[in-house]
Amino acid sequence: MKLTKSAKKLENRNTAGIILKPDSPEIEKEYYEIVDYFKAHNIEVFLEEKSSKMINLNNGYSLEELCQKVDFLVSVGGDGTLLSVVRNSFKHDIPILGVHMGTLGFLTDIVYEELPKFLIDFFNDNYRIDNRMLVECQVNDKNFVAFNDIVISRKTVSSMIKIKAKIDGASFNNYYGDGVIISTPTGSTAYNLSVGGPVVYPLTEAFIITPVAPHSLTQRPLVMPADIEIEFKIKDEQGAVLLIDGQDTYEVENNTVIKVTIAKQKAKLIHRTKRNFFEVLNDKLQWGN
Repeated sequence: MKLTKSAKKLENRNTAGIILKPDSPEIEKEYYEIVDYFKAHNIEVFLEEKSSKMINLNNGYSLEELCQKVDFLVSVGGDGTLLSVVRNSFKHDIPILGVHMGTLGFLTDIVYEELPKFLIDFFNDNYRIDNRMLVECQVNDKNFVAFNDIVISRKTVSSMIKIKAKIDGASFNNYYGDGVIISTPTGSTAYNLSVGGPVVYPLTEAFIITPVAPHSLTQRPLVMPADIEIEFKIKDEQGAVLLIDGQDTYEVENNTVIKVTIAKQKAKLIHRTKRNFFEVLNDKLQWGN
């Protein structure tokens, strides 16, 4: 695998669906400028309904409708906005361009001020599409998808949680501490990194299993192949809390089994051709300085 290998590029670039950062009406001006940038390249723009209402418009479409209507999506905000868009649109297999309103993000590498220049490259086929692994989580009769990570956490700060873990049906560990992070390579630079987990190249397909404040010093992060099923069983009378990408929270009861597998679909992120993951590490984490 080459570090910058691109997935199949877009056959059509005629329509774009825009999703704005929630609760940020102050970016209305930038939205209209983005529309002008796209119109200059004959791209018709459609706005997501919540974003539309946020800036006092009434011409929005549901994300489901957008995915069926447009050639690609544009997430305007930051990494958190892009995470949400990926999770809620992944089943449509539609590429997403992340536009960052601040500095360079881990996921959103097109800074707003650079968008006009990028669009020139975009129409000269000077871009790439990265396929990123997602994880799927099954709990009882519900299924969740995460782009960064799934966290199984204790319910109260005054006690630890015990979690029994299996891989492909075989017992491999008992975790006792604050919880466990099941991360994708993309999410390895998020919560996983802050608790001592490894950085994994984002186009790799692997699970990173990292204990949070484990009671035993012998508990260490694991990097496992993505073609396995990981099973976690809650062994705590208080139950546990399940966090999906740090955005959605669900409570689960004692003896609940949580199954984690690689998702069938991939996230498709549109990037600059010259985007370099190690340069991002250097910029964001002072890697190598």
